[in-house]
Amino acid sequence: MFERLTERLSRISGNLRGQGRLTEQNIQEALREVRLALLEADVALPVVKDFIEQVRLKAVGQDVVHSISPGQMFIKLVHDELVRALGETQSPLNLRAQPPIVVMMAGLQGSGKTTSTAKLSRWLKEKHNKKVALSSCDIYRPAAMEQLKVLAGQVDAHYIDPENPGDPLAIARQALDYAKRHHYDVLIVDTAGRLHIDETMMAEIQQLQALLEPTELLFVVDSMIGQDAVRAAEHFNSALPITGVVLTKVDGDARGGAALSVRQVTGKPIKFIGAGEKVTALEPLYPERLASRILGMGDIVGLVEQAQEQADQEKAAKIERKLRQGRGLDMGDFRDQLQQMQKMGGIGAMMDKLPGMAGKADASMAQSQDKQMEHMIAIIHSMTPKERSHPDIIRGSRKRRIASGSGTEVKDVNRLIKQFDQMQKMMKKMKGGGAQKMMRDLGTGQMPNFPGGRRR
Repeated sequence: MFERLTERLSRISGNLRGQGRLTEQNIQEALREVRLALLEADVALPVVKDFIEQVRLKAVGQDVVHSISPGQMFIKLVHDELVRALGETQSPLNLRAQPPIVVMMAGLQGSGKTTSTAKLSRWLKEKHNKKVALSSCDIYRPAAMEQLKVLAGQVDAHYIDPENPGDPLAIARQALDYAKRHHYDVLIVDTAGRLHIDETMMAEIQQLQALLEPTELLFVVDSMIGQDAVRAAEHFNSALPITGVVLTKVDGDARGGAALSVRQVTGKPIKFIGAGEKVTALEPLYPERLASRILGMGDIVGLVEQAQEQADQEKAAKIERKLRQGRGLDMGDFRDQLQQMQKMGGIGAMMDKLPGMAGKADASMAQSQDKQMEHMIAIIHSMTPKERSHPDIIRGSRKRRIASGSGTEVKDVNRLIKQFDQMQKMMKKMKGGGAQKMMRDLGTGQMPNFPGGRRR
C-alpha cells in the first residue's frame, strides 16, 4: 500500500549529509520531499500541513549525534510524527463489557464490511477464545446474508438466520436476544451500506445503533478510494458514535493516504487493517510498526509473530532435525516451506515486513511469484512419494507424467528441480556462515533469491 510513499521518503536521508545541526534552511528540501510524498499518497491537505509543521518544529535546532547521520536524525523525527499521526499506541477492542459484547460494522457498500465481519470473528475466536455469533441486517444487497452465512461456516462462527429477513430492526432485535439466550461472548452485526451516503441509510444505522447499544461501532473503509474515504469518515463520525476504524484492501494499488487521513480527521483509532480476501487477512494496527514499514524499516516483530502463529511446529522440528544431522531436504520438505510462505501471505507480504525490502516487490511481481509457488506445489503433489524423496530419479518420462498431472509443462518441472537444487546448496552454505551473509544482504536492501523469484 505504501510503496510510493516509502520510495520517496527513502531518498531524503542522503540530502542532509555533512550537517552538524538541523536548521530551518537545510531541512527545507527534506520537508518539501515529505510534503510531496504525503500529497502523492493522497493524504488530506490539512493533515499534510499539520504533519509538516510538527516535523519542522521538532527538527529545527536539533543537534546531530556523532554516531548517526543528519538524514537519519530527520527520518527519526518523521518516523515519530508518523507514529503520532497513526495514534501512537495500538487501540484494542473493549472486550471487558458485559456479554454479549455487541460489535456493529458500518460503512459504504463495497468497503468490505461483510468479509471484515467474518475476519474479525475468526480473530476473536483464535486470539481471545471468544464464542462469536454473526448477524446480517443488510436486506438490500443481493445475497448479502448468504455471503455472511457462508463466511461464518469458514471461520467456525455461528450465523443467526433471521426470522423476519425483510426488517433490519427485527433482525437485530432477534439476533441480540438469541446471543443472550445462548450465552455468546460477542455478537457482530453487519449493516447495509450504500454506494453513496444518504439520509435513509444514516437514519437506519442510527436506529440500529440505538437498539443494539454496541460496545464497539467500527467504521469500515476502503483504503483505495483515497479522499472519498476521508469524506465518508467525516459523515459517519458526525452521525454515529464510532469507536474505531477498520481499513480494508491495503494490499491493493492504494497510496496509503487514507491510513493517515482518516485517523486525523475523525480522531478515532484505526483498530484493524485488512490485506487480502482470505479470512486470515486481518491484523491489529500497531502505529510504531506501520510507521517503520512506511519508512522501509520493516516489521520484524510482526513477521516473527506471524511465523510463530502460523508455523506447523511439528514440520519445522522435523526440518531442523534433518539439518542438524547433515541430511538434505526432500521435495516434501520443499513443498512444506512453500506452503508456509503462502500461509504468511505470500512473498509480497513477507518482503513488506523485511527491513530495506518494503516497496521493492511491486504488486504485479509479488502476484506473479505467488502464482509460481502455486505451480511448484502442484508439481510436487503430482510426484510419487519415491520421487519426492529421491528427486534425482526424475528423468524424461517421469517429467512428462508429472507435468501432465500438475497441468504444467516439462520446462516448469525442470525449473522446480533446478530451484530445489539451489535450495539444497544454500542449506549447505548455512552450515558455514552463509546465514550471516544472507542477513547482510537483507540489511543492505539486496533481494534474496526466493523460490520462484529473481534478483532485481
